[in-house]
Formats: sequence, structure tokens, C-alpha cells
Amino acid sequence: MRTATRTAALPFDLRRRLTLFGSFGLVAAALVLGYATARPVEARVPAPPASDDLTVVELFTSQGCNACPPANANLVRLSDRPELLTLSFNVTYWDDLGWPDTFAKPEYTARQRAYQRGLGTDNVWTPQVVVDGRSHTVGREMAQIERLIGAHLVTAGPSIAFRNGGVGLAGGPAQPQPADVWLVRYEAAPIAVPVARGENAGATLPHASVVRELVKLGTWSGGEAQGWALPAPTRDGLLTAVLVQMPNGGPILRAAKA
Repeated sequence: MRTATRTAALPFDLRRRLTLFGSFGLVAAALVLGYATARPVEARVPAPPASDDLTVVELFTSQGCNACPPANANLVRLSDRPELLTLSFNVTYWDDLGWPDTFAKPEYTARQRAYQRGLGTDNVWTPQVVVDGRSHTVGREMAQIERLIGAHLVTAGPSIAFRNGGVGLAGGPAQPQPADVWLVRYEAAPIAVPVARGENAGATLPHASVVRELVKLGTWSGGEAQGWALPAPTRDGLLTAVLVQMPNGGPILRAAKA
């Protein structure tokens, strides 16, 4: 497990290790049947359709971290399961240690920093797996990842519908604070990446569900239907998902794949 903080007070090795929906109102009415509007966010509720009640498994990884390949392989194994939304976020804080990660973006590092606050961890580190925005573990520990997946809660979030190049949310209780609505686009198939330098020099690393785009569409407060037009993808062949998540690294209320 590798932590990200590298300060002058620590030895170098320790630093490294440590609109669209004109008719959507009618659709929304059908989608929200069975949801109690007064339930708290954490309440167990009748299960929504499987297509929009996914367990979200996020891996924070780096091609420059030699502890990460087993975690990457774990995500490859999980990525075929239809009840899961697996996402690989490659972070930037190893890029100055011999190999700049070919998939890393600052916004992915920022997402992990938000989880540092939301989960109350002391630092960010790789490989970290976060499940449903609620719990986390070391990405190499498949048994522990499976335990967290098995603890998935159906929460009183909105139903999510994709249509006509956009996405709409409907139903769910009013929120104590607005939830963030995230658009995620990610690779459909695993990618093998040869690494020429750094800790993984000479290795070819597997990557599944590599995130290419992370865009905040807006916020959701519960109740009335809301919708957004989706921007065109930046490349062909990407899959699309939407996350409804409490802010500042909070729990994911609902996720759906297009």
C-alpha cells in the first residue's frame, strides 16, 4: 500500500511508500412508484430495477506503483459482473517517480482526496478500493472487497433514465443537502499497458474500466424530476454511467449504466 504525502520531514523512501425530457414527467411518475418520499437516505427501501441499482467499485491506482498490479487484476475479474459498476481512476501523485501514468488526471486525484475527507482516512494511497462511497480497503485484498460488495445497501435515491442523448432523475426523498450528479465515461474492455520505467519497469499491467471522463452535471435535491443533456464523448467506444453521490466524498445514493 502506497501513501501519497511526500513532505520534507519524511525520508524519501517513506514518502514514496506511505428540453430532453418533454415527456419525462410521465416516465418519472412510473419510475418512482414504490419509493417512500419520507424515508431517510440510509433507509433500506424496495429494490429498484437492477439496471439502476449497481454496487460501485472504484479502484485508485497508478502504473508507477508496484503494489498496484494485483489490484488492477482484481478489478479485471470484477468488471464482468452485471451487478457491479467498476471504475479505475489512475492518480497523478506517482508521476514524478520515473513513469508518468498514461491514464492519470488531476481530477481523479481530487476525487480520491474527497474520499480522504469523506471516509476520514489520514492520507491517500494506492491501491485503494472504495465501494459505494461508504467503505474502503486495500485493492489487493479480494476477499475484503467481496465482503464490502456483499454489504451493499439499497438506498432511497432517485431512479435514473437515459433517453434522447440525456439523463433524467426522478423520485427519492428530499435531501438534507443536494447530491452531486456525475457523468462517468470509461473503457469497455480491459487494456494492457507496457511500462518502460519506474517501479513496474518491464511489466505489462492490466487495466479494466479505465475512466476517461468525469464531469459534474449538476445537483439533485430529491422530489421533482430533473434532466441534463449529455456532452458528446471525447472518444469512440466509451461506456457511460451516472452516479448520484453526496458531496465531499460522501456515499453514492444510486448509480446506473446507460
